[in-house]
Amino acid sequence: MVYQDKKQVDEKDISLKLFVVLNRAMQSIKKQIEEDIKRYGLNQTEFAVLELLYHKGDQPIQKIGSKVLIASSSITYVVDKLEKKKLIRRKPCPNDRRITYAVLTEDGKELMRTIFPEHKEAIHDILGGVDIDEKKMMIDQLKKLGTYANKDRS
Repeated sequence: MVYQDKKQVDEKDISLKLFVVLNRAMQSIKKQIEEDIKRYGLNQTEFAVLELLYHKGDQPIQKIGSKVLIASSSITYVVDKLEKKKLIRRKPCPNDRRITYAVLTEDGKELMRTIFPEHKEAIHDILGGVDIDEKKMMIDQLKKLGTYANKDRS
């Protein structure tokens, strides 16, 4: 049996514990956020698309998936659903017929003007277990963790 010093074993245990705690915290937070979004008759993906368009303006439908972290194969379905709800519409690109933009309708803009401040407040309440300085520290630490995790390990 290969000897491992106590420090190395403890660091691996702590890394595993951090992974478990991060996952459980994210599951709890995500569940609460999904409940908040459901109040508006939307699912999380629909809300993400509406929020993207609300904050960033018209977007090529082909690019939305990567911006809201959903499979590109699901985008057409989500756009169709939001179009049926009259919250977005498709607009052809005047310079390139291969590109179609998703655009918020007036109803979509009004919905987001109404619900986004409420949603922001709900997120603030959900994350109320830590104070502002702890949140800032966590943001920095999680960015650092994410950056390291994205490094090539080969």
